[in-house]
Amino acid sequence: MVLDIRSARQVSRMRQRDLAAAAGISVHELMKLERGLIIPSERLLRQISNCLGVDIDQISVGQNKLFENPLIGEGYVTARPESTKVIPRRKPLDCTKKSVIDLFCGVGGLSYGFEMHEEFQVVAGVDLLSDRLQTFSSNHGAANAYGQDIHTLSTDVLENENPRPFVIVGGPPCQGFSSIRPFRNIERNDPRNSLAEQFCRIVHDLQPEWIVFENVVGLLTHDKGKTFQATMEAFKEIGYRTSAKVLNAAYYGLPQCRERLIIVGSRKGKPFKWTQPTHWCEHRSMAGRQEFVLKPLEGLFTQDLQSAVTIDEAIHDLPQIESGKHAITYRNDIEPTPYESFIRNGAQQLKMHEATAHSPRMLEIIKQAGDNINALPEGMVKSGFSSCYSRLNGAEPSVTLTVNFVHPASNRCIHPHQDRALTPREGARLQGFLDNFEFFGTRSQIVKQIGNAVPPLLGRVIAKAILESD
Repeated sequence: MVLDIRSARQVSRMRQRDLAAAAGISVHELMKLERGLIIPSERLLRQISNCLGVDIDQISVGQNKLFENPLIGEGYVTARPESTKVIPRRKPLDCTKKSVIDLFCGVGGLSYGFEMHEEFQVVAGVDLLSDRLQTFSSNHGAANAYGQDIHTLSTDVLENENPRPFVIVGGPPCQGFSSIRPFRNIERNDPRNSLAEQFCRIVHDLQPEWIVFENVVGLLTHDKGKTFQATMEAFKEIGYRTSAKVLNAAYYGLPQCRERLIIVGSRKGKPFKWTQPTHWCEHRSMAGRQEFVLKPLEGLFTQDLQSAVTIDEAIHDLPQIESGKHAITYRNDIEPTPYESFIRNGAQQLKMHEATAHSPRMLEIIKQAGDNINALPEGMVKSGFSSCYSRLNGAEPSVTLTVNFVHPASNRCIHPHQDRALTPREGARLQGFLDNFEFFGTRSQIVKQIGNAVPPLLGRVIAKAILESD
């Protein structure tokens, strides 16, 4: 009987974490082994086979077959890096502009916001996934795009092939915080370094004037706040004075309540001046009442702010379409709102306005959907979170988009007035991507690219604040 590691573990009814501990490896390494993304050494394979009580020859054959057809996923745990993929810049560099390098760039939403200011130019981006890299490269013409595992990325390559960065931006995936240590204890070439530590390594070597580190709000409370403190300490140890805030993009003109933790650091110790909100809406922060939350001043001051941009103000110029249908022209019977005029950016043809083809049963659920799952008739759905199968309110900013915003079973994403989920174009609008921003990949991957991105408008706000603080 031929078994690979995963099937042998399941036969033995052993949990991943228990096998990883017994074999003396991390759970992440075991996950890669079980997907066939890496080849184990003979010593490790023997150790694992002993733990599982399986003949090493059987498990070796199974792993070799799996390696030929791996179960490739996404991200640093489940993807196989394309270590030799480089997309060279297509446009000449402008040496008068301040250079930006984007680590863990994805489609480059954060750095695209920097380029909305003429003073900045994105010169390089690094990501693991090829479709994200292609999207990044297409929209950042002066940037080299490196498709590589950041653990193996040489700072000499970044330094020799690009101008010295004025800013390095990036947001390591969440698993990058499981074991961050003080920077002084890090061996630079240790493959076990967390992704946050790799960010620090590159910053330490390239010495940009400013750093922008963005991540989920949950980093503040991870491991009772120890992870956040370790991250701040790591930046301090490599010479940066930092300041951290939780920013809600809706407070800066995005039609979506989307919060991100932003850490900004200056190598020369300059204080960073956070941009005060320009818009206002009712919103309860995921970070609660922590001091890091930057929100509009309450009381009389909110009267001087604009109301937050609503969903209707962001997408009402897009034509009505039914489930499974698409459209390629804008509505010409209405006047675009200021946000819609800005986001079109001169685009003449409407792209990605394609509605998911819902099943008859899902369409019936959608027709009866309300603010949350409890609005549905009892028994219509058997399970789901409160935000599943829910309709958006067009008179408010959107809730935070996820990577599944075209599927109502996963989150609140049903169109405010039409019986279907949002289209990729509508999702891109709510994320602040200009209509002529080019996305590459399958429809499902493009939806993930949009849902995972940092809104460019948030990047623009941070870029402007750096210019004013420098």
